[in-house]
Amino acid sequence: MRRLHLLRGSQRLDVLRSFRALHARLRVPLQVRLAAVVVLTAAAACAGSLVAARSQASLPVSALAGLGLALVAGALASRALLGRAVGLLRAVTDGLASFAESDYTQRVRHDRRDELGDLVERHNRLGDALRAQRDDLYQKELLLETALDATPVAMVLHDEAGRIVYGNGAARALFAAGERVGQRTLSALLAGEPEELRAAMIAGRDALVSVERRGEIETLYVARRAFRLNTQAHVLVSVRSLTREISRREAELHRNAIRLISHELNNSLAPISSLLHSGRLLLDRPEQRERLGVVFDTLEERSAHLARFLAAYAELARLPPPAPERVPWRPFLERLRGLAPFTLGDAPDEPGFFDPAQIQQLLLNLLKNAVEAGSPPDRIEVSVRRLSTGELALTVADRGHGLPDDAPGKALLPFYSTKQQGRGLGLALCREIATAHGGALALRRREGGGAEAECRLPPAPDERAT
Repeated sequence: MRRLHLLRGSQRLDVLRSFRALHARLRVPLQVRLAAVVVLTAAAACAGSLVAARSQASLPVSALAGLGLALVAGALASRALLGRAVGLLRAVTDGLASFAESDYTQRVRHDRRDELGDLVERHNRLGDALRAQRDDLYQKELLLETALDATPVAMVLHDEAGRIVYGNGAARALFAAGERVGQRTLSALLAGEPEELRAAMIAGRDALVSVERRGEIETLYVARRAFRLNTQAHVLVSVRSLTREISRREAELHRNAIRLISHELNNSLAPISSLLHSGRLLLDRPEQRERLGVVFDTLEERSAHLARFLAAYAELARLPPPAPERVPWRPFLERLRGLAPFTLGDAPDEPGFFDPAQIQQLLLNLLKNAVEAGSPPDRIEVSVRRLSTGELALTVADRGHGLPDDAPGKALLPFYSTKQQGRGLGLALCREIATAHGGALALRRREGGGAEAECRLPPAPDERAT
C-alpha cells in the first residue's frame, strides 16, 4: 500500500481499476455458491449417516471427530454463503410491502454483482420511478385543484351516501357563504336553497332552473356526472349561473331589434313624408293633379309594407301553444306541394303528432329560404324519417349557395339575416314552433353543396310510453 501511495495520480487510478476488475472476476457467482451449499449439505447428511452407523459398528473416535468438524464447517459455510442473500431478500420483501403502502423512500444497499444484486437494483429503480410518478401526480392534482378553485362554476363532489368530498371556491361562495363544505352532506348543504334548485341537484339529469336567491331571479344550469374514485361511486354536481350571459344576450337582441325596427320605420316613413310633401305641392298645381294617383299608390304600398313588418314581429311574440293531433304524413306533404313546389322523399306510413297549421308554416318558411338561396325547386327535397330515439326528423334539403361560415350558429337567432332586405324572423319563428312542439331545429351544410334544415319532433305520447 505504501508503494501505491507513492504512485502518481493517474497511475494510482489505473492500479485501483485493475484491483477492482480482478476483484469482480474473483467474485463467486450465485449459482456456484448455491452448488457449494448443496455439496456441504450432502456432506452433512453423510456425516449424520456415519454417526448412526457408529452405533452399530466400531469406528475410530478420530473419524467421528473429523466428521463432526466437517458438519460444523458445512453449517458455518452455508450460513456465510446464504446469510447475506437471505438478508437482502428480506429487505426487498420489506421494500415491496412499503411500496404497497405508498412509501417509496426505502432503498436496499448491497455490494453484489450477481443475479441477486440485479434484483436489488431493480427494486431500487422501481422505488425511484414510483416516487417520481407520485410527485408528478401530486403536482397535477395541485394544478387541477387550483384551476377548479378559480373557476366560476360551482362544483360539489359527493359520494354515494351524499357526503361531500370536495367543493370549490364557487361552491363555497354559492352555498356556504365562503365557509368549507367538506364533511357535510348534500342535503344539509342545500337545506336553505329553493326547492327547484334542490330537486335539480338531486335529480339524475341535467336541468335549467330559474330561482329567486338574495332577492334576484337567477337562471342556473345544473349538470350531474357519475364517477368511480377508489372503487367507490361518486357524483360531481356543477352549477353554472347563466343570468349574466342571458341578460347580455337579451340586451344584444334588444339593441338589434331596436336598430332593425328603426331602420324599417325610417325606410317606410321617409318616403311617406316625402310623398306627402309632394302631394301638397301637386294640390297647388291643377295641371299635375293626375299624378296624385301615383303618390297615393306609393303611400298605400309603403303603409302595407310597414303593417306586414309589424305583424311579423307580433306573430313571433304571440305564437300560440301548438294543438297537436294525428296527421298522416303523405297527404299533409302533398297538400303542401300545392303551395310550394319540392320533391317528396321518404315518409313513414304511420301518422305524425303535431299542429298541422304551425308545421305547415315552418315548412313554408324553410322552402321559401331554399328558393331565396338560389336552389331550383326540383332540387329541393322534403323527407321524414324515424330516428332510433323514436323522434321524427323532418328535413328540407336544397342545392343553393349554402350557409356562410357564421350562419349555422346565428341563423336561428331573431333579427339575424344574411339577406339585404331580410328581417331575421323566418328561421327564428321556425325554431319557436319546433321548440313549442318539444323538438328542435338545426341547420347544417349539405355535402355536395347547399344546406339542410332538420326539425326533430317527438313521438306521440302513447309511442313514448312504449
